[in-house]
Amino acid sequence: MKKPRGLRPDEEELWQTVAIQTNPLHPIRQPQSLSDRTVQATRKPLKINKSGLRAFHIGETVIPHVKGHALLPSLADRISQAPVQMDHKTFGKMKKGRLSPEGKLDLHGMTMANAHPALNRFILDAYADGRRLVLVVTGKGKYRDEPGPIPVPYGVLKHQVPQWLMMPPLRSAVLQVSEAHLKHGGGGAYYVYLRRHR
Repeated sequence: MKKPRGLRPDEEELWQTVAIQTNPLHPIRQPQSLSDRTVQATRKPLKINKSGLRAFHIGETVIPHVKGHALLPSLADRISQAPVQMDHKTFGKMKKGRLSPEGKLDLHGMTMANAHPALNRFILDAYADGRRLVLVVTGKGKYRDEPGPIPVPYGVLKHQVPQWLMMPPLRSAVLQVSEAHLKHGGGGAYYVYLRRHR
């Protein structure tokens, strides 16, 4: 196997020039309190132009933004903190996995375009049949290898299904949504308790 050649001096110089002028895509988190000496070290040397004024570039002294805290509670917390609309005793049994779902829909691996109509059809059919407790499996989701320009939450269907259940036409059929007990899928599934069919 041929040994790779190193960089020539002119290539090394070009590389250093480019490296100094670029910003990393994912900057390293800076400590909360930066000393003045650290800030001075990150600034480029001053250049004076012909008019005697210091040359500058917009944003050259800006310290990279430190990512703040996510203030929005997790999806599990939001669902668990939702008010209980159904009978409290039945809700307690459901949360402990003591009620058996009367139907199950597995959306795991589906695209959003396929999952939404499948969910609508399943919930409305179950409601029309007079079923009360059904299970919707979404899967826990997986991290994407390459994040795109638009942030996507971890587990797209896991985040989307509760929203679809609270929107028309399903809102009129759904009484309560809760994460399933471990024996029915845990965080990768939802109990959907339906209203009594009139």
